[in-house]
Amino acid sequence: MSSRQRGNFNHKLAFKSAIMDILAEANGTFALNLLKTLGKDNSKNVFFSPMSMSCALAMVYMGAKGNTAAQMAQSFRDSCQKFYQAEMEELDFISAVEKSRKHINSWVAEKTEGKIAELLSPGSVDPLTRLVLVNAVYFKGNWNEQFDKENTEERRFKVSKNEEKPVQMMFMQSTFKKTYIGEIFTQILVLPYVGKELNMIIMLPDETTDLRTVEKELTYEKFVEWTRLDMMDEEKVEVSLPRFKLEESYDMESVLCSLGMTDAFELGKADFSGMSKADLCLSKVVHKSFVEVNEEGTEAAAATAAIMMMRCARFVPRFCADHPFLFFIQHSKTNGILFCGRFSSP
Repeated sequence: MSSRQRGNFNHKLAFKSAIMDILAEANGTFALNLLKTLGKDNSKNVFFSPMSMSCALAMVYMGAKGNTAAQMAQSFRDSCQKFYQAEMEELDFISAVEKSRKHINSWVAEKTEGKIAELLSPGSVDPLTRLVLVNAVYFKGNWNEQFDKENTEERRFKVSKNEEKPVQMMFMQSTFKKTYIGEIFTQILVLPYVGKELNMIIMLPDETTDLRTVEKELTYEKFVEWTRLDMMDEEKVEVSLPRFKLEESYDMESVLCSLGMTDAFELGKADFSGMSKADLCLSKVVHKSFVEVNEEGTEAAAATAAIMMMRCARFVPRFCADHPFLFFIQHSKTNGILFCGRFSSP
């Protein structure tokens, strides 16, 4: 390879890296904004996949570009196939609404190993429906070091100062990456999955610190800074983590409108000429998610549908998650946030 070729190759790599950084930052910022918006009720659990949502919305965005309908109708299909491995399929929403709904739900169930069984509830599509964009993501990972089931026992989880609930608390003593962020009085623990390409990152505030305080301070820049593996200590830790399962469902219209995305839901203002000559607007954006954390690892799934219509101790340190905490499943090399949530109540 000549020096010029090497220069071009390095330039392409640098450009690709820069694009990945921009995408990771955009997705991460979107994730944390959603976490704060969905989690306004501090007592409720939260779990979603920002990647699933952003992919579905990006597919909508591709069809909303301001080119002619004739050009974009085909560009839209090619782009979705290239970037999201998406397939276009014609369904009859006019005379076979229920059959179409069940067909979409069956596709989502297949892609999520049955964890998201009914993304679209009865009545969510009708004869006015023209386009349904569905995105599904499924993740199942085993811990790099698994918890011993024999060490799991019933413990009390402090939901609030005045409320406790029983949980099955897992326990392990091993070496992990760990740090403490003094400005928010919060421990951060990294639990790697097999292969160490993906990690679960747990943010556990001190018992005297409200989780809402941590959420308010959390930005994407701080998240990246606080979770840098090369800046963490690697030490032996006694980890107590509840075994839990969350299933959440969100109607995202009000959430997205609060984040500034309003025109897409208003007939007359919405411009989706890139995918259809018809006067379309977003009618509904539905997101359902599932996560199970146990001794073996984590199983998580999420699906999004966008529907368009003509409308510190001195001994072995302890990390005891017996009170509300935030958790993230992150791709270690890109800092990409695949899933994030809050566990507030068993």
